[in-house]
Amino acid sequence: MRLIIALGNPGAKYELTRHNVGFIYADNLANKYSCSFKTEGKFKAEIAKCSINNEQVLIVKPQTYMNLSGDSVRELLRFYKLDNSDIFVVYDDISMNLGGLRFRASGSDGGHNGIKSIISNVNSNTFDRLKIGIGPQPKFLPSETFVLQNFSKEELSELESIIKKAIDATELYLSDGLQKAQNNYNTK
Repeated sequence: MRLIIALGNPGAKYELTRHNVGFIYADNLANKYSCSFKTEGKFKAEIAKCSINNEQVLIVKPQTYMNLSGDSVRELLRFYKLDNSDIFVVYDDISMNLGGLRFRASGSDGGHNGIKSIISNVNSNTFDRLKIGIGPQPKFLPSETFVLQNFSKEELSELESIIKKAIDATELYLSDGLQKAQNNYNTK
């Protein structure tokens, strides 16, 4: 079983913000595989159970707000008796241009509070991840403000193809592994 942890913030207020690109991705992935999200209180998350490439996958949208995402991940790992190698986190990256993709196997939180929370809760920075670019951030705008802005109309029209590409990348990752996904999708 794999956990696809998509990061975002719950509630209509955040639905189309840059920080919620993970939730947008998760909704589209679940829709493609005809899976429905159900609220799972004990995991503080909405979870869709799917089969992708003949592998059981839980698509997870933590409902703890970004800064506490790791609470949900920790409980899922404990309950399903999984380890960090079963985690795949999808989230926004302010340092990459809109639509850029980058797979990583480990690393720091890069200033992302959701990743910081997961690292703290699983006691490791070694888990696979896919970053989706949401930048560039204007120099005059603090990152906390920028990530909570809604995508512009022009960006929203691009978002559909960006999310489709991220889903295609995920399917390759699940079938052929991280290295192949990195070779095919990592943006310079």
